Amino acid sequence: MFETIIEPRVSETDGAGHINNTTIPIWFEAGRNKIFEMFTPDFSFDNWRCIILHTTVDFVSQIYFGKNVAVKTWVEKIGNTSFILYEEIHQDGILCAKGNAVYVNFNLKTQQKEPIPDHIRQQLKKHMR
Repeated sequence: MFETIIEPRVSETDGAGHINNTTIPIWFEAGRNKIFEMFTPDFSFDNWRCIILHTTVDFVSQIYFGKNVAVKTWVEKIGNTSFILYEEIHQDGILCAKGNAVYVNFNLKTQQKEPIPDHIRQQLKKHMR
């Protein structure tokens, strides 16, 4: 599991006084940086490998400005060319949002999906839920 701490910003707070729902997918993506690094160590978009295919978000509890949140990211499943992540956001020890993201290992030059290399597969396995 990867854990990323995020400090909510005032600009992410909506008129109802909680963090806007459009912010949650952005925070989930921030929790994926270590996974992106496995596939593209230099973070070069010329060599980018992780292409998102699908994402879901379930809003469980409100999140507020003024208290940090923890984004927790696990690997749920590893396929031949794709993988599924399970993600949660917690504030004050309370589960506030959860979701999944499906990514494919994609070669931008050839415009084709490719098998996940064994060395990356082994790294992903270390973070299985």
